[in-house]
Amino acid sequence: MSRVATLKAPTEVRDFLSHAAITILASILLCALPSGCGAGGSEAQRRGVGAACTKDTDCIEAGQTCLAFKGGYCGLANCVNDAGCPSGSACVAHTDGKNYCFLICTDKASCNIYRSVDVEANCSSSVAFIDSTLNRKACVPPS
Repeated sequence: MSRVATLKAPTEVRDFLSHAAITILASILLCALPSGCGAGGSEAQRRGVGAACTKDTDCIEAGQTCLAFKGGYCGLANCVNDAGCPSGSACVAHTDGKNYCFLICTDKASCNIYRSVDVEANCSSSVAFIDSTLNRKACVPPS
């Protein structure tokens, strides 16, 4: 009967290697997204506007809050015009009587980079833009 020696790394080394592997994997996955690594995507997408959330700290940009829509919606409330919104988003008057900075989109896929299928936003031209610009659509989260 032969014995095989099992070598175990000290806890600190194992934890470091585990953290390093997770960090590298996350970086690779984020860079694969259209808005990752600074390549592609609008400023609003890079800042996380429209991302799903459950609490304010889920939103990556300081000043954004988790807006009370189904699945949450990282963004800004109470805008008065597009100038108060990150580039790539627009100030929209929602049916709930409030104004929000919603992500500008060309199709549904561009609305859901950071949203799961069960809380997908829709790319809609049937919204009331505060600054009227023709031929725009916005990502409207589910209510």
